[in-house]
Amino acid sequence: MTTNLLEFKDVQYTYPGGKAPVLRGISLGIPEGKKCVLLGRNGCGKSTLFLHGNGIFQPQRGEVFWRGQSFVYKRSFLQEMTKKVGLVFQDPEHQLIASTVSEDVSYGLLNQRLAPELVRKKVHQILERFGLLAMADAPIHHLSLGQKRRLALAGVMVLEPELLLLDEPTAYLDRYQTKNLLRELDQIHAHGTTVLMATHDLDVAFEWAEWICVLDEGRVVFAGEPDEALAKREMLEELDLGVPLIADVWAALPIELREEWGGKVPRSLAEFTQRMNVSRFGENP
Repeated sequence: MTTNLLEFKDVQYTYPGGKAPVLRGISLGIPEGKKCVLLGRNGCGKSTLFLHGNGIFQPQRGEVFWRGQSFVYKRSFLQEMTKKVGLVFQDPEHQLIASTVSEDVSYGLLNQRLAPELVRKKVHQILERFGLLAMADAPIHHLSLGQKRRLALAGVMVLEPELLLLDEPTAYLDRYQTKNLLRELDQIHAHGTTVLMATHDLDVAFEWAEWICVLDEGRVVFAGEPDEALAKREMLEELDLGVPLIADVWAALPIELREEWGGKVPRSLAEFTQRMNVSRFGENP
């Protein structure tokens, strides 16, 4: 049985001065141990939902739960939640607050009042893990966008959260940088962290995710496995999300060939190529 780490029940939120709710009674559970994606076009409520996920925002109606315990909007509880639920913003400039790389990564650890020797050890380990050790003393304003995003991710992961929330992490990244990011997220997931990524990139979502939720106008319209979402092609197109390119390529093949190559839409080009080679040569190349 799947356990939900984070759960939203009938959550509603309207920004001050706003005319309509951004979140309209959202009820949703984030399954533990999965690589998850939150899909939806811009303005559907993805970022606002994330800001409720570790207590930065408080629902105006409804409740948020962590492992079945309702959020308590007091300093001690919320400080604990920032360790359990790590949030990486879309724009790293909103997250990086120190002068140098190592100072920024150490900020959250110092707030925990850890011994200086332990802080130095953890900072060294996380900078090495994310390929930032050589620039430990570099001023943050000298970093590229990709390096700043990696630093923001390192600053969250040094706290060893159980759940990692990433808001549009592939925005403005090229294909090479996106592949590197997804490899990093695979490693984070392999070390035991549940990952939830907000995006409107269908190709990234269906290649990487094990579980998908679709939002539209502040409501949940789908939650389940990627194959189930792909079967709702009409819904995806009505929401202006479209379908992954690989799904269009698959649909263009003769039905006999699709059945011979496994029936279901491949999740990636690599899987497509593998099925084709198995069909032609009878074994994996």
